[in-house]
Amino acid sequence: MAGTDQSPIANEQRRPLSPHLQVYAFALTTAMSIAHRITGAGLYLGTLLLAWWLIAAATSASAFADVSWFMESIVGRLILLGFTWALFQHMLGGIRHFIWDSGYWMDHPQREYLAKGTLIGGFVLTILVWIAAYTIR
Repeated sequence: MAGTDQSPIANEQRRPLSPHLQVYAFALTTAMSIAHRITGAGLYLGTLLLAWWLIAAATSASAFADVSWFMESIVGRLILLGFTWALFQHMLGGIRHFIWDSGYWMDHPQREYLAKGTLIGGFVLTILVWIAAYTIR
């Protein structure tokens, strides 16, 4: 026993580490998982814009005019476009995870089809909503 170290710390140092990112090949499902997290955070910021709009509408006509001016500016429209995309991307990512949680389409190539559908669907739904908004307007 004199030459062996049986302390828990020594055993922890000899345990294998998790595979590093260099071991994994980048996949579309990985990108969609990252996008799902980013869009979730973006939706929090977009909700602040919605709250600003609602508070301004309840406050005064001048406050509502200020918010409307911002939302109709180029920057405001780009933010609203991003918010719309984030909403649809996050929704479709949630549906994708719901399908996986149900135990379906987890094997290759079905999981790639879901990831592509999420990516394409987010853009298509965003474009359709903006076309409808400008047509109705």
